[in-house]
Formats: sequence, C-alpha cells, structure tokens
Amino acid sequence: MTEDLINKKDIYFPSYIGTNDNLINLLNRATRILCDWFSKAEKYGPLPIDENFKCLMPDEDCNSTEDLFSDIQLLLNNSFNPVHPGSLAHLDPPPLIFSILGDLIAAGLNNNLLAYELSPSITLLEESLCKWFAKKIGFNDSSGGIAASGGTLSNLNALIAARHNSGLGSDPNSVLLVSEDAHSSFIKCTRIMGLDEANLIRIKTDNNGSIDVQNLIETIDKCLINKKKIFAIVATLGTTVRGAIDPIKEISEICKERNIWLHVDGSIGGIFALTSIPIKGLNSINQANSITINPQKIIGITKTSSLLIVSEMRTLENTFSTGLPYLSSKEDIINRGEIGIQGSRPAEVIKLWLGLRFLGLKGIEDILKSSIKRKDFFIKNISKNKYDVFSGPLHIVSFLPKGIAPKDTDLWTKTKVNELIKNNFMLSRPKFKGKYFLRVVMGNYNTNESHIEQLLRLLDT
Repeated sequence: MTEDLINKKDIYFPSYIGTNDNLINLLNRATRILCDWFSKAEKYGPLPIDENFKCLMPDEDCNSTEDLFSDIQLLLNNSFNPVHPGSLAHLDPPPLIFSILGDLIAAGLNNNLLAYELSPSITLLEESLCKWFAKKIGFNDSSGGIAASGGTLSNLNALIAARHNSGLGSDPNSVLLVSEDAHSSFIKCTRIMGLDEANLIRIKTDNNGSIDVQNLIETIDKCLINKKKIFAIVATLGTTVRGAIDPIKEISEICKERNIWLHVDGSIGGIFALTSIPIKGLNSINQANSITINPQKIIGITKTSSLLIVSEMRTLENTFSTGLPYLSSKEDIINRGEIGIQGSRPAEVIKLWLGLRFLGLKGIEDILKSSIKRKDFFIKNISKNKYDVFSGPLHIVSFLPKGIAPKDTDLWTKTKVNELIKNNFMLSRPKFKGKYFLRVVMGNYNTNESHIEQLLRLLDT
C-alpha cells in the first residue's frame, strides 16, 4: 500500500476512531444534490433532462471527488424522477423520506442477512416484521416470512416451497395454475424451476378480469384425467393492467377441498390488507398458504421491498435449509439464509421498518385511500363517449378509444404517450390480449385533482 493511500485511508472507509468528518461532508453534499434534483422535478418533468449520460469506467488512478460528484449529477439528470406529479406510468411512487434514510443506514451497516452472527439485530427485526404482517392478514402463531429483492423472487420462493411441500420437486408432470391475466413473472418462475411452458396452465378470466371459478374447476378435473399433478394455484390480488382481484374465497375453498397449495400474488394489492379499506377479497387472504406483498409499489418504500408471508414457517425451513457449516448458529435462531433462495442479503428490511413506523397504520391507510380517490376521480371524469375504461377495485386504470381496431392500438398509444410526455405526463402502454392500452397508475401521492384534470383535458383533444 502506497504512503498516499495510507494517508487517505479514512476517505476510502469509515474510521473506527474519530469523527468521520470526510464521510459526513460527502453525505451532506450528496444529500444536497439529491434534494435539488427532487426540487426541480416540476420544472423538468418525469423523464431525463438530457440524454448525454456517458458510463465512464474506472481509470488507472483514482478519480477525484469533483469528478465523481459531477458524474452523480449527470446520473440524476438522466434518471426517471418518480417525485414528479405526472409520473403515472408504473407502480413506482415517490420514495418515502424515512425509507431513504433506511437505505442509508442499511448501506452503512453493511450487515448480511445470511446469518444471525452477521446481522444480529436485523435478523430479529426481519423475523418480527414478517410475523407482524402475518398476524395483520390473519395468519396464526406458526406463520412468518422472509424479505426478498422483488416480487418475482418472493413468488419463486413460494412456488418452490409449494412444490417441495407437495413432494413433486422433480416430477415432470407437476403443474402450476394461474390466471390468464397473472403477472409475466410466473413464466420466468416455471423456467427457473426446470418446468416446460406447458406446465404453466392458464385459467380463463371473466369480464372483470378475475379468474373464472367454473373454468378453474374444469381445468383441475382435466389435469387429474391427464395425470397432471397440481402443486399450486395462484390467485392474483391486483392484476397488472387493470388491478383486478381473483375470487380468493372461492379459490381457497377449492384448494382446501383438493389439498392444493394456494399462493396469493399480492404484489400490488396485498398492502391494502393492513387497512380497513373495504376491498372485496382481502378478508379471505388468511386462507392462503403464502402471499407476496410489495410495499415498494404504492406506499413509497424504496426499492427493493418485497415480502413473502407464509402460514407455516416450517415449510420454508424444510424447503431451503441446507446448513451453514462455516457459520456459528444459535439453537433458537433461524439463519435467514436458510429460509429462501437468496443467501447473502442486505438489510433492506430497515427501510420498510422505518417507513411503516414513520407512517403508522393511519398514514398507510391515508396513502392507500388517496390512491383509490385519484383513480375514482379519473374514471368519473374521463369521457365515456370517447373511451372504453378497464379498472378494478385498486388504483390502476387502462383505457382505449371506443371501436379502435387491435392493429391500430400500437400506433395510437405510441402517439398519445409521446404527446403526453411533452406535457410532462408519463403513462404506460401495456400490451394485453393482442391490444396496446394506455395505463395510468394513481399511486403518486404528489398528484392532485388539478393534475388529473389537466391530463384529462389532454386526453380529450
């Protein structure tokens, strides 16, 4: 190590003595740049200010602080800004301020949720928070869960546990039943599990976008006739295009009668179960074996924040535990790397914990109610003579001009998206059943009725 590097070592790493003034100065400067970017969101819109960002790679010698902060500024200027009230395209709301702090603390701790000895307080925090969620949705004392980096991983954890629990871990005839409107991540999950696309069986939906229960029963019977072995049925609590909810109560009764694992993909709508908001289907999710909940999608917990909650914790232990012979363990503590796919994990649960405690249950309900209120206002005021509107009980709306041919939806949505972004409104254009739609997601807490009225005027031209 050179003398120059020795003299600068307090810049490279936090010091175990002294005040860490260098780190404090860097954090203060970074915070000012980030907050300035937030403050200019209204001026510049939801999409990047410019498109000149160049991804510079490391040089032979270290880069100066000024170079790095200049690059940080360029990075921000070329990033999507969820704080802007016109950011209505996706399930990516503004970040909750205490969740931002949670990310900072997690990065500074650099603890590893692989094992208790590498993350003593956070291991207990994640276990306690998952149990709190489980109790809130109506599970019993043997329930719990684990955090994961995104809903796809939470769903995959659940499906692997379901297949292992059914004894079909290597059976090529094992199948998974999902709605035809279920999230595309289930295709990825089946591939990762070594299953063919034919092992993912789609159930028809009704006019509301929910699973057709009669078609589900017929499909189960057909699977039995064809010697297919069902290891799980997935009910969706909030579909991607219209926010529809499957009939969870009826599906749970079928699963219990047939002894089939029920997984609820509540990535979008599961968080509503923490509230008293009257949404049909929520009071039945405690009949599931597992449920995915993504607090990042609406209440502003910074990415990534996903939970898999299970009715019986032993199913995760039985599925994923392999032993960690290179680590010390306490007999009464479960190492969190033993109950899911991921081994090493950051302390992402801190930002969820801080965010939830900062909001409280009333604050969470306020955010969720406001999203429904914005959705209702949009649907009430959009021209029904001009548009066909598709929505559900949650905060997502998709729409198309009346009578438009499927082949014309691609060009129309592209044109409209480009027109809207020039006016600082960002909507998405999902492809669904052979058509492109315009979709608005009303989860942005910075969006008010005047913004929605402006959007509606633009859509009416």
